[in-house]
Amino acid sequence: MSADPRPRVLVTIPLFAEVLARIGAHAEVDAPCGTGLAIDWTPEALAARARGAAGLVVAGTPRIDAALLAACPGLRAVCSMAVGYNNIDLPACTAAGVLVSNAPDVLTETTADFGFALMMAAARRISESEHFLRAGRWTHWSYDLFAGADVYGATLGVLGMGRIGQAIARRGALGFAMPVLYHNRSRLDAAVEQQLGAQWVGKDELLARADHLVIVVPYSAASHHLVGAAELALMKPTATLTNIARGGVVDDAALAAALRERRIAAAGLDVFEGEPAVHPDLLAVPNVVLTPHIASASLPTRRAMADLAATNLIAVLAGSGVPPTALNPEVLARRR
Repeated sequence: MSADPRPRVLVTIPLFAEVLARIGAHAEVDAPCGTGLAIDWTPEALAARARGAAGLVVAGTPRIDAALLAACPGLRAVCSMAVGYNNIDLPACTAAGVLVSNAPDVLTETTADFGFALMMAAARRISESEHFLRAGRWTHWSYDLFAGADVYGATLGVLGMGRIGQAIARRGALGFAMPVLYHNRSRLDAAVEQQLGAQWVGKDELLARADHLVIVVPYSAASHHLVGAAELALMKPTATLTNIARGGVVDDAALAAALRERRIAAAGLDVFEGEPAVHPDLLAVPNVVLTPHIASASLPTRRAMADLAATNLIAVLAGSGVPPTALNPEVLARRR
């Protein structure tokens, strides 16, 4: 057992050395990943390692639930460097007096860049054509060789119009002269719609009219398989679908079938049900671009995400005020 009198923090993910040092100025840091490869934490392994810790630094995978909280009664904070927090049972943490924070805003523009790039790669069949070239099959030219869909001037559909959805809409409207349709649980203010050049429509109309659909909704029980076989059947056969939200929002098996049967033209996916596993049917179809959940992966952005998680954690450990992106700041008032 360590003789360090400071609170112990378990860092469950690889992290920048400088960020580990920042946390280390306030706590004893247990960082089994260091700056290397991630650990696939089982619930039992995570509970055993987190026992006695005052803080956890996580990303979007380890499940933080009532069972873990019961095994770690000294836990005071769970700080995620992701924006999504569907892996964290927020009500259970609040009931247990554990502060939870995430990392919004700092990854908005980088994620929107990637989402737009993924959409364009799917529309213009970039991945398919690269595999064709690498296989040594490029021996001829024809007018329809990997002819895809135009992006400029096409109709952009955005499902989920939060920070990232709005950033996608700006890129489409301002950079590519795209009419923008969107569907969200609540409409944006009229002034914001006007600024984005975006029109609210019902979900079915969005699916039917979009040339390029980008999905940016948070995952919850209500959004599980929000786009499944019935929704895919509403889309144009020339349309593309891009998912940078969370795995499980799209029914991957139904999407693979629609791609295989060319009921939609193409897809770009950065997130998957059960990731890091990928549905084998998706691996078997050529008209999909697949990336390993890297939409926020620029070095400056990943550093900003890690720094924000550390800032939130240090604020809790030092008692220096409300962490800047606390999701349940009311737990701090109960401690006073």
